[in-house]
Order: sequence, then structure tokens, then C-alpha cells
Amino acid sequence: MIAAQAKLVYHLNKYYNEKCQARKAAIAKTIREVCKVVSDVLKEVEVQEPRFISSLNEMDNRFEGLEVVSPTEFEVVLYLNQMGVFNFVDDGSLPGCAVLKLSDGRKRSMSLWVEFITASGYLSARKIRSRFQTLVAQAVDKCSYREVVKMVADTSEVKLRVRDRYVVQITPAFKCTGIWPRSAAHWPLPHIPWPGPNRVAEVKAEGFNLLSKECHSLAGKQSSAESDAWVLQFAEAENRLQMGGCRKKCLSLLKTLRDRHLELPGQPLNNYHMKTLVSYECEKHPREADWDEACLGDRLNGILLQLISCLQCRRCPHYFLPNLDLFQGKPHSALENAAKQTWRLAREILTNPKSLEKL
Repeated sequence: MIAAQAKLVYHLNKYYNEKCQARKAAIAKTIREVCKVVSDVLKEVEVQEPRFISSLNEMDNRFEGLEVVSPTEFEVVLYLNQMGVFNFVDDGSLPGCAVLKLSDGRKRSMSLWVEFITASGYLSARKIRSRFQTLVAQAVDKCSYREVVKMVADTSEVKLRVRDRYVVQITPAFKCTGIWPRSAAHWPLPHIPWPGPNRVAEVKAEGFNLLSKECHSLAGKQSSAESDAWVLQFAEAENRLQMGGCRKKCLSLLKTLRDRHLELPGQPLNNYHMKTLVSYECEKHPREADWDEACLGDRLNGILLQLISCLQCRRCPHYFLPNLDLFQGKPHSALENAAKQTWRLAREILTNPKSLEKL
């Protein structure tokens, strides 16, 4: 048994060193190329409208606020200033979303974002995004990369197509530190020893982001309140949780396997589903010893089996917001197909680790 485990870990490490590292290097190169273009567009936006200041800064070889959706798809979060006069209202009526409401009607004129505040005192995510979209469209025409960058049409999101190969979504957002959403108040679960009080305090202090983007859980019932709502995002908190042991390596393997074998019609699976399942696996295996290198095969196998179960049940709850289903709106046939493909992949890896050389 131990010999079989060791064999699997050996082949996974080989796969990681060859395929995952190659993927990372290729993505890093793409990010550099894409960020040059995006920075130039955002500089142009800032000239027209100083309230939208580019926050796309490089630190320790990574760009703050940039998420890799897939090797050809990226999201850049643009942090806005001065949320101050608004209260964060998160009553659970909009799964995965919250609203920003003026703390006092008399402060309306003091807000930096006064013309985006609705009659009932909400800061409208949609209105800010609409204004930003207009500015980006103008900036694309003026920037020095105008030959290689175009706006993606037919969407309320701000999306750029770069060199006809990459798509970058730019999402206005507010960073919320020092508060924690009520809809995530159940976390951490009381009977689970992971991640421990110190890490919990760090994660909660890290806070979350409020993004101005279309919320899939609200599709089809866009009343004005919903279109004014902001989407909750916990990228930094999740990254902090997944530090230590072989967690990051496990996620890297899953992303690489997804890119190569689970990029399927209907796009049922993205990297965020993988990241979410790693967090759940950490809860199931709370001891640090469970994340030693020697356990890499067990953890990967556990996550693939959990993924198959989620696909078959057609439900993948968000890690911090379990009322939000990350499979919402995905076609059932696409989820069934993904379950079959994931099962084939898991069986192949488990029964014949050497097959990783060809995967």
C-alpha cells in the first residue's frame, strides 16, 4: 500500500515539475504581456477620470488584484477609494452579494461617488460599472496598444480582448478589511480544528472584496436592488488559508489537469471550483501531517472524488458562502459530461500513476 502511495507521489511530483511548472511559466509570460496592455488602458482612464486609479501593481513577481481564470482568461480587480460614508449591508437576501448604503442621508454630497448613489441611498455597482465601461471604451481607442486591444461587445462587464488570444475582465471593487460578512459568520465551523485561531484571525483581518460584476445567482431576477448589489469575493483570504504543506502544489496539479482535460463544452469547471474543493479538503483533513508531501496522492484523489460527487449532485457550495452554488446556471448535460471525464481521469491516475506522463 505504502509502495503504491509512494509511486503515485513520485509520478505526481514529476508531473508537477514538468507540466505544472511549464504551465506556470507560460501563464507568467502571458500575464506580463496582458498587464502591459491593461496598465496602458487604465492610465488613459485615469487621465479622463481620476477617481478610477489603477491599482494594478507588481509586488514580489505577482500583480496585485489579478486572478487567473484560465490560461487565456484573466480578471483584474481595480480597487476604488473612499467607501467611508457607506454601510456594508449583508442580510442574506441576495446569495453571494451585498449592498452599500449611505450611513446618513446628509452625507450624500460628501461621497466621492455621489452621482452613482440611488434615490434610496444605495451605491449602485451597475452604475459605476457602466460609467467605467464608457471610460475604458474611450481609453482603448486612445492608448498606445490600440492595434492589439478591443472591447468585448454584448456584455455589461468590462472585458478586453488582447491580441485576439486573451480576454481580461476589469472589475471595479472596494476592499473591505477589518469586517467580516454576516453571511460567512458560521466560519470557521466550531467542531473542526482547522485552520486554528491564529490563522482565522489573519484571514478575517484580510477581509474580502466587493466586486461590481454580474452576479450569476441573481440571473433572471434583476430588480433594481439586485443590479445595485456588489458581489462578495474572498481571493486573498482563500490564498492565506491554502498556505503550508502540499496545499498549493495540490491546487497547481488540479488546475493543470483541468486545463488539459476538463476544458469542456458549456464550461462546467473553472479553476475556482478547484480552489474551493482544496479548502473543503483542508477541513476534512485538518492535521498538518495530512498535508505532508507523502500524502499528496491521497489529497488529490480525495478532491477528484469530491469533485465527481459535486458534479453528480449538480451542486458546489462556495466555501465561505455555502448558500451560493458555484454550479448555478451551468447546463446539466455539461455537468454530467464533466463528471464522466473527471471519473476517467481519477481512475487513470489511481490505477496507473505512470499514465500521468501522457496526461
